[in-house]
Amino acid sequence: MSNNQHRIIVAIGGASGSLYAKLLLDTLVQLSDQWEKVGVVVSENALFNWKIELNTAFDSKLYPFDFYKSNDFTAPFASGSAQYNSMVIIPCSMGLIGRIAGGISNNLTTRAADVVLKERRKLILVPRETPYNLIHLQNMERITLAGGIIAPASPSLYSKPLSIEDFCMTVVHRVIDLLDMDLNSYRWGT
Repeated sequence: MSNNQHRIIVAIGGASGSLYAKLLLDTLVQLSDQWEKVGVVVSENALFNWKIELNTAFDSKLYPFDFYKSNDFTAPFASGSAQYNSMVIIPCSMGLIGRIAGGISNNLTTRAADVVLKERRKLILVPRETPYNLIHLQNMERITLAGGIIAPASPSLYSKPLSIEDFCMTVVHRVIDLLDMDLNSYRWGT
């Protein structure tokens, strides 16, 4: 599948870290020539955190994506036959990781994650939590063993970010790399 045929699912979970999700959505808009479809699911807690952390209500009209409610099991990516090839959950709470690790498909996000894993496609989880307890680590291990990628929201400093947005973009750049998309960003040693 060429890059312009990417079908990507973005789920915005209820953990703190709305800025990561916003920056990912904004970046995907800029890279619109590299994807065919982007389906987005935003949890109720994510809407709450977005307003608290970003001082504005979430507005889906700002983005050229397909938006789905958390309980919409008729969304195309609730089935593997729709052939969405990547999913990012950003930010991803430990509760959500636990449900995915346990195979609990109680909403569209967990169902889509289950589909992506069973179809051996790319699942990228961006937890924004610290410290981890043993249950968190075991759940992340289970997801990793099932083929998922755990990409913690651990920003890097070697690009010398000058703002909180630049700082958080170091994580978003890694997510974009994991999605196999081309992005001109800081590269170590170049």
